[in-house]
Amino acid sequence: MQKEKPHNTLRLLTVNAHKGFTLFNRRFILHELREAIRATQADIVFLQEVLGAHHRHARRLAKWPTTSQYEFLADTIWPEFAYGRNAVYPYGHHGNAVLSKFPIAAYDNIDVSVGKQEARGLLHCVLRPPNLGFDLHAICVHLGLKESHRASQLDMLCRYIDEDVPAGEPLFIAGDFNDWRHRAQRVLAGCAGLKEIHFERHGRLARTFPAQFPFLKLDRIYVRNVGSFHPVKLSRHPWARLSDHAPLAAEVSLCR
Repeated sequence: MQKEKPHNTLRLLTVNAHKGFTLFNRRFILHELREAIRATQADIVFLQEVLGAHHRHARRLAKWPTTSQYEFLADTIWPEFAYGRNAVYPYGHHGNAVLSKFPIAAYDNIDVSVGKQEARGLLHCVLRPPNLGFDLHAICVHLGLKESHRASQLDMLCRYIDEDVPAGEPLFIAGDFNDWRHRAQRVLAGCAGLKEIHFERHGRLARTFPAQFPFLKLDRIYVRNVGSFHPVKLSRHPWARLSDHAPLAAEVSLCR
């Protein structure tokens, strides 16, 4: 049983949902993924590669939900959610989503696609917890596979933070950075003063890909304007069979 969190502490979780399928799309596991996400007791969930619709799967799979995947995952646990549609194809679309136990006062999906090969976006949600007196900012990230694309997307992220996120309010950025060369560390620390939770605590980024035998450090949780923070260790079971990426979790204490 997990200990109850202090009232000013939030639990964050980032998961690449892999469209609700296991590695190589062998098995549909969205129901199992929902139970695993619930068990983390996260207050804010950052999802990448989540399907908004897929008409072929809906016809073929008996357990396909009647709602979007992000609504199905939110269920009754996270009353607030936002979706940023990025990739659109004839039979459906997918993108990033944020699930929140706090009201989402506003959200925006920023197109950071470079060229026409990969549709990518940054989903920015403004959260307004009751009785807190200030907003929280959550940005869900899924960057491109090419190094040159990621460099441009990190520049766009930095400019967006500078122009659209108030300098004094708490900011959480989480997701799949595809940053196997670890370039985002220097860029985000320099342009926005962001700290990566696992790196700050352990002196190294977390290995998250592939989930069964992770050696690449692709997924991150960055924070700014918070008090204390620390990673939350998640068991390999059942996560190693629920996606191609291992999830990351952290607890963050607000300092105001």
